[in-house]
Amino acid sequence: MQSHRARLTTAFDGEILIASGPLETVLAAAWPRIDTARFFDDGTGRIVELDLRGDLAAALDRLPEEPPGEADGEEDAAPAPRGPGRPKLGVVAREITLLPRHWDWLATQPGGASVTLRKLVEAARREGFFAERARRAKDVAYRFMGVMAGDRPGFEEASRALFAGDAAGFETHTADWPKDVAAHTKRLAAEAFSPTA
Repeated sequence: MQSHRARLTTAFDGEILIASGPLETVLAAAWPRIDTARFFDDGTGRIVELDLRGDLAAALDRLPEEPPGEADGEEDAAPAPRGPGRPKLGVVAREITLLPRHWDWLATQPGGASVTLRKLVEAARREGFFAERARRAKDVAYRFMGVMAGDRPGFEEASRALFAGDAAGFETHTADWPKDVAAHTKRLAAEAFSPTA
């Protein structure tokens, strides 16, 4: 898991972008304006809450290693014990249940049922990857723009365009927003309009 300190973060002072980059670097750049700065996690679009008591060195020392709520995530779970299978290939045997017609079809495929099922799973993962990436970009951009532009003209229209995948409409309805807010929103939303999404 990426350290929270190294996660990409963006700091704003009002509508002005102060800095983007790893949290430690952004915090240092924003320190002269710390009373009015707001920090956003570029991976989630959420505001980053920081303990800013004391001087910069003290605030940097208190930065968490992991984002709140992620320490108990799946990535930290212990790996499942290995059962039967082909350990050198990382293959794990588990039971699946199919209808007889599915087993009949699998039996006719080159390489047999296991090879065919692996190919089907990989194809489904590839197809779903771009859709998931686009969905995530929409969510991240929407969270950020809700905080920074929720009361701006065109917000509702830009939101509808974002979730509809309408890049031209999104561009039109964010055009009159403050320059840094619009630019950062578009950067966060870029994968929502990817041609492969």
